[in-house]
Order: sequence, then structure tokens, then C-alpha cells
Amino acid sequence: MNATDRTPADLLRSALAADPGRPLVTFYDDATGERVELSVATFANWVAKTANLLQGDLAAEPGDRLALLLPAHWQSAVWLLACASVGVVAEIGGDPADADLVVSGPDTLEEARACSGERVALALRPLGGRFPQPPAGFADYAVEVPGQGDRFAPFVPVDADGPGLVVGGEELSYAALVGRAREDAAQRGLGEGARVLSGLGFDSWEGLSAGLYGPLATGGSVVLCRNLDRLAPEALAQRVESERVTHTA
Repeated sequence: MNATDRTPADLLRSALAADPGRPLVTFYDDATGERVELSVATFANWVAKTANLLQGDLAAEPGDRLALLLPAHWQSAVWLLACASVGVVAEIGGDPADADLVVSGPDTLEEARACSGERVALALRPLGGRFPQPPAGFADYAVEVPGQGDRFAPFVPVDADGPGLVVGGEELSYAALVGRAREDAAQRGLGEGARVLSGLGFDSWEGLSAGLYGPLATGGSVVLCRNLDRLAPEALAQRVESERVTHTA
């Protein structure tokens, strides 16, 4: 990857330039049987649409705080990169009452209502499906995002040294995030083409690094597994083989 990349959005642009057709995120939910595979190009398209929604319809600005109340999921990864594209600070599990806007899954809607700003809800249904009945007081992400533009340009350049992510009570700038992801990847022995299977949540830096930022920073990809504890050992071994996994977390 490009050594000059200083934000997650930079990393994604480099990945797109290098090989847009390769897999980037393969997602499994072992409670529902869902499997979704996103190439770099498809993932980047979702990020662009979400960033346009964030900057345009939701009027988010650099430095705004977004409480991200989502599990480890491919759509969570999209939101994290969209925030980095706009310059919005993503607070993993942040307090909605203290946030400028909130993005919630179906299980945290009541908690998310404490946000006085814009509220977005994700049903987390297979293939990014919408809610059967839109939750009152929320924009349904699956309804709002398809019509957004496929290309994104921030109104204001993103400051790589500004705040970018809050996880586990620690705040990281985008540049610090990228630097730490590279260090973690080196310690794990990740390189170009590495394929990481992660069953970790996104509520810790370890989970974010293994399940998104580390592979992104090194030209690798991730097999992101939700509810992995429901998978029998022999089925897990089969997945590791079929997905050509090189590292596990």
C-alpha cells in the first residue's frame, strides 16, 4: 500500500487503485446463515454512497461526533470508512446523548433515541435489507443510501491529525489509527494477499484492527464472522480452508 496514506479513506483509495476486483470484506452471520462478499470496488461504492448521505442529507461536518451502535458487520465497516471520508469522529458504542448523530442497529433503538441530532437505523438484514416497518424517529439506512451518488468528495479536506475514532475510551487521530494498524499488521505477519478470519467484535481496538484496519492497511482482506460461537469446529475448519484464510483472530 501507499506509504503516504494517512487516513483510512486514503488506504481505501490505494486499495481501489491497486486491484478493485479483489475481495476486501467477506461477511458471515452464523445465526442467520448469511454470507456477503464485497470486492474493493463494491465496498468503496457503499462507502461513497454512505459518505454522501452523511455529508449531504445528514449535514455532518468534520469534527462532528457519531455514536456508532453497531456490531461487527460489513455495514459497520462501511460506516467507519464513510466517517473517515467526511472527517466525522466515530465513537464505537458512544453515548447517543452526547453525540451529534447516531447510527443504530435494531437492538439499540431505544438507547439511540437519546440523541437530539440525526438518527439512522440499520435493520442488519441479509443483503442490506430495510426494516419491514421503519422505526419512528429514524432514517432507514437501506431506504436512504441507494439513491446517493457513487462518487464522493469532501466539502473540506480531512485533517489526518484530527480526531478520528474513539474505541474503548481511547481517542485516535486518523494518522495514529493508520500507524497503529500497520504496526499490528506487521506483528501479525500480514502482507499483501493476507486473508484474516476474525470473530472479534468491533468494540475493541483489537477487533477493529484484525477485522478491518489491519488487512486494509496491508493489501489484505478479512473474513468477518458474527456469531462465530454457533459454528461447529469442523465447520470452522472447512471455512478456513474454503476461504483460503491465512491468519485468524
